[in-house]
Amino acid sequence: MSAPNCLVTNDWICGEYLRTRAEELTDATLQHVGITVVSVLIALVVAVPLALLVRARPRFAGPVLGLTTLLYTIPSLAMFSLLLPFFGLSAALVVTGLVLYALTILVRNTLAGLASVPAETREAARGMGYGSLRLLWQVELPLALPVLMAGIRMATVSTIALTTVGSVVGRGGLGNLIEDALPTFFKAQMLAASVLCVLLAVAADLLLLGLQRLLTPWARIRTAPGGE
Repeated sequence: MSAPNCLVTNDWICGEYLRTRAEELTDATLQHVGITVVSVLIALVVAVPLALLVRARPRFAGPVLGLTTLLYTIPSLAMFSLLLPFFGLSAALVVTGLVLYALTILVRNTLAGLASVPAETREAARGMGYGSLRLLWQVELPLALPVLMAGIRMATVSTIALTTVGSVVGRGGLGNLIEDALPTFFKAQMLAASVLCVLLAVAADLLLLGLQRLLTPWARIRTAPGGE
């Protein structure tokens, strides 16, 4: 007698599910990655100018940091509901919500990174004739990059997790598969989608860590053993 089909017996681990639903899993994963990448990039484009504004005009620190922190405390379902009248049931709704959540992390880490640049380094650059813009691009941002990249890593992992909530409007990537599996308790689909979410988060974090090490070779310099 042949072994029962794992789809029929509704097993948690089912190779038949992976084989027959590979295209569906791939499409959901690509949507998940796309939403995450777009959200983090937009958040970064918004966060860096905000951080520069706060540094140049300290009186804006309270309102900017307070607003971004407040946005982060709003539950994701409530956030999407508040944005619904403006964006409807669209991918823009999910992306906008994710951007608002990522701003809290990215604005604070950008500020922390810029603050970590030694004052004497700035003064030395100014003494060499560096203007404000050149100082920012060639001195401050490169030195702030380790802290900034740490923020990007945190924001990316957080966004990957929050993207699943977009399933409420059908734009949740792997979250769509999880939500579809819940009513029938489709174990293989729930487990496969959940594991893929975790793997995406781990892969993204490792990829960004590798990029950080590539962009900041000076941070890897260590004193030779026995050296001073």
